[in-house]
Amino acid sequence: MINTFTPQNRILMGPGPSNVNPKVYDALSKATLGHLDPQFIELMNDLIKLLQYTFKTENNSTFVLSGPGSLGMEAALVNLIEPDDKVVVCVGGFFANRMTQMVEKFGGNLITVKETWGRAIDPQKLEDTLKDNPDTKIVAFVHAETSTGALSNIKTLSEIAHKHNCLVIADVVTSLGACEVRVEEWKLDAVYSCSQKGLACVAGMSPMTFSEKAVHKILNRKSQVRSWFCDYKLLMSYWSGEKRAYHHTAPANQFYGLHTALQILHEEGIENSWRRHKENSVKLISKLKEIGLEPLVPEKERIPNLITVKIPEGVDDVKIRLELLNKHNLEIGAGLGELVGKVWRIGLMGYNSNDKMIDYCISSLKDVLK
Repeated sequence: MINTFTPQNRILMGPGPSNVNPKVYDALSKATLGHLDPQFIELMNDLIKLLQYTFKTENNSTFVLSGPGSLGMEAALVNLIEPDDKVVVCVGGFFANRMTQMVEKFGGNLITVKETWGRAIDPQKLEDTLKDNPDTKIVAFVHAETSTGALSNIKTLSEIAHKHNCLVIADVVTSLGACEVRVEEWKLDAVYSCSQKGLACVAGMSPMTFSEKAVHKILNRKSQVRSWFCDYKLLMSYWSGEKRAYHHTAPANQFYGLHTALQILHEEGIENSWRRHKENSVKLISKLKEIGLEPLVPEKERIPNLITVKIPEGVDDVKIRLELLNKHNLEIGAGLGELVGKVWRIGLMGYNSNDKMIDYCISSLKDVLK
């Protein structure tokens, strides 16, 4: 006999997913609708408006991909890259490195700007690279590098890219909803995120937005997009217009959850959310230092909602994380790539960004580190 699965209610303070508001769980349990039901189309239209607010843009090409942030990354790159397009990717961590793999798979001519893991991308390195490669078509970068905890100044990176007549692809997977993101003002051309971090929803959805410049390039491609599911034209035939063409069976209940999560964020006010995450980050870092845990990333380059701390000498990474999970029901993240075994990643995002979670995290860490 197969037992009924009942998950333990974990306290999720890793790099994502984070815990969600009970109102989101309520929304997820509502009656399922068909993906072309008139009621569901109304919901899709509301999601577009809420995402435009969250992204700080009026782009008409704003929608949700039915898949994780990595699918958003793939959609942004595969739609804009044509064979032999020169693409500069700023690499300072695990997820920017994933971008480079996709660029090569889609036939792009890859150039990398390399940065030390745990540091923001140096704008001068991008400037120098674009001067050396004047035929570059696209510049891609990660705003908040989830693997390292470093936050880059993408407003400046975007300005440099546009000065050299490049389109900009920006990963805001970890920053959207928790850090300042202004798609329109910063002239970001293809932008994607996820649902399970700063937006405080369940995983499995990737909000996206494309600028008019990006759409112009897509509509004037000389070659086909090397993906069926991520093809912008097919996606927009489902997300826009009076008649919606079937594209795929959208996960209705997940969309209900995202709609509610975005409503909660809208009610708080996006600027207030940015402020809350910043203030709580300062509190958490102060208390982490009190128990002997030092941040990896310099103060002005830290992601406020995802703090990487150095693992003290002689401390067993895996043992501590297992004790946190088994004894305190608390999940924090391990290091990735170059930082495996060197750091812990502590998420303080969305619904979890509050004093209660800060105190619980610190008391739990203090206990197991004894």
